[in-house]
Amino acid sequence: MAIIHHTTLKPTKLELLTTWLPTRPWYVGDGAPELTKAGGFRLDDPEGEVGIEFMVAVDTSGPEPTAYLVPLTYRGAPLAGAEHALVGTMEHGVLGPRWAYDGCHDPVLYAELLALIEGRAQAMAQSITDTPDHEVARSCTGSGFPSPAWPVTVTDDQDGTELPAPDGAALRLNRVLQPTAPDTPPQGATGHVAGAWQSPDGTRARAVFAALYTTVPRD
Repeated sequence: MAIIHHTTLKPTKLELLTTWLPTRPWYVGDGAPELTKAGGFRLDDPEGEVGIEFMVAVDTSGPEPTAYLVPLTYRGAPLAGAEHALVGTMEHGVLGPRWAYDGCHDPVLYAELLALIEGRAQAMAQSITDTPDHEVARSCTGSGFPSPAWPVTVTDDQDGTELPAPDGAALRLNRVLQPTAPDTPPQGATGHVAGAWQSPDGTRARAVFAALYTTVPRD
């Protein structure tokens, strides 16, 4: 069980993301974003060592707000071989130094996201300890995954991030979120995760965060 500490972070997560997001191929802004934390959820690391958060950050710097999915992991020491995926370091008021990574490059997040899709892991509230997040929906039509291998090749493009998954499948994360209703699996997907966030106008928006495909659709 992850314990949520309501304490200080220096710099804050949003301050780190303000610098990091414009370096991503899926960032659609023209300059520095103006970010608010709008929603998301957490997953528990079975070993209790790594913080796992799927954050929705909304950028209001452009003519229309843009919602980004930012999976992050937080570690008490550097993750070997993941220097390229480091978002930044923070000083946590309780835990001390924390290394924040793009979670798509972290084997713990990868394994737990697949477990969530399969139904073996529970989505947890972003800011409340030991509380399930019932706004998160998931599905899986397969019979189960073998233990995922690591490392994997992580590919970013203009639409999102793709990771190979067991049995020849591929996991696709939507980085720029497009609100949909209802949040059913995309066409051709064998599994998915959908979640919610608060729009700048005060309404709740929902979208598919991640989808699992036997064959990934191409444009």
